[in-house]
Amino acid sequence: MTVWLVAVSVVAVGALVAVLVLSILLGRSRRRYARLLASTRSRSESRPRLGAGPRAEGLLGATHRAVRIANTTAARLRRHGVGGLLLSSLDDLTRWAEEHRGELARVTAPDGTITFVFTDIIDSTTLNDELGDKAWVRLLQAHDHLVRTQVSTRGGHVVKSLGDGFMVAFSTPEPAISAAIAIQHALAQRKHKALRATPITIRIGIHRGPAITRDGDYFGRTVATAARVAAQAGSEEVLVSADTLDGLPDPGRFRLAEPRHTELKGLKGDHALHPVEWTSHQPV
Repeated sequence: MTVWLVAVSVVAVGALVAVLVLSILLGRSRRRYARLLASTRSRSESRPRLGAGPRAEGLLGATHRAVRIANTTAARLRRHGVGGLLLSSLDDLTRWAEEHRGELARVTAPDGTITFVFTDIIDSTTLNDELGDKAWVRLLQAHDHLVRTQVSTRGGHVVKSLGDGFMVAFSTPEPAISAAIAIQHALAQRKHKALRATPITIRIGIHRGPAITRDGDYFGRTVATAARVAAQAGSEEVLVSADTLDGLPDPGRFRLAEPRHTELKGLKGDHALHPVEWTSHQPV
């Protein structure tokens, strides 16, 4: 009986300590979330269109998840008591570890590389100003549905929406390029009413390489390079890096125009970027 009482006491003390720690973390997370949100809003007009947004959005997302989980834990404590909290917390920790692992593993090639696709609507700020917010949101919804459909059909994973574009991950270059071609064809056909009323054009950049994953997001040189490749693309263009082409089992699978050699902001060296002649390909 004494041993049982000691065990229960240890568990109870541990649970109380856990509650105290969670309360402190909740307060810190809420303050951090508020600071990040205010900072991101103040910089939204001045930051670069590509490359700077993913990190800020990833930080906000991670902090928001921390706040949500802390709130959920507090609610469980009220409903189920300390014992229920302990079991629920173990379940949450397991879900935390497994939440994104399957999806990230699915889009990672056997050699450890991931092919990233960045899309961006041309002159989105001007369009938003001309259309007004309500019409702009309807246009974005049509655009988002179109892109997500072409990506999911080819096994891609939408990492995040960048407002007027997407960051997408594929395990290999071939479906990534095929998705980009299909997206450009679908936009050119303008089957959706909102896209017929206000035609939009997008640019797409693709790059392949290793990447760091954290909280369901990706970081590192490969991600930065993919964003810079997209920034070099013109209206209705699909631009791919040499590393992307190196990952194709059949180098002649896609028709390419003459490469452009350019420097990419913040990255060393000269980079060969290859325009895909997507009008010569039918979506597959």
